[in-house]
Amino acid sequence: MRAIDTNVVVRYLTRDDPVQAARAKAVIDAGGAFIATTVLLETEWVLRSAYGFVPEDVARALGDLAGLPGVSVEDPVLLAEALQRAEAGMDFADSLHLGAASRCEAMLTFDRRFIESAGNAAIAVTEP
Repeated sequence: MRAIDTNVVVRYLTRDDPVQAARAKAVIDAGGAFIATTVLLETEWVLRSAYGFVPEDVARALGDLAGLPGVSVEDPVLLAEALQRAEAGMDFADSLHLGAASRCEAMLTFDRRFIESAGNAAIAVTEP
């Protein structure tokens, strides 16, 4: 198994550099590609901020990538739940944070948008 970095994932998804995109595709098609949660988080940010992807398209792309036969992600359940929340309108990073805190009694934040978008999450999202 080989871990792949954000730039490999971005080249694979955007195909913005034909040479690097072909190399990224070859790596992913060969199988045994591991993608860490931190790489997924950074990839989402890059696609949204640098490439102008809308959150729904990013969620779909990451979900499709994680579903490929030769790709393993660090925490498939965390990712699946975060993608569901993101598709419902929650910020992807906040979705990952909330999922990672699932064993806690509450998520404390000053981010009003995070609090409002958490709605009826399994744990309370509130100000400290």
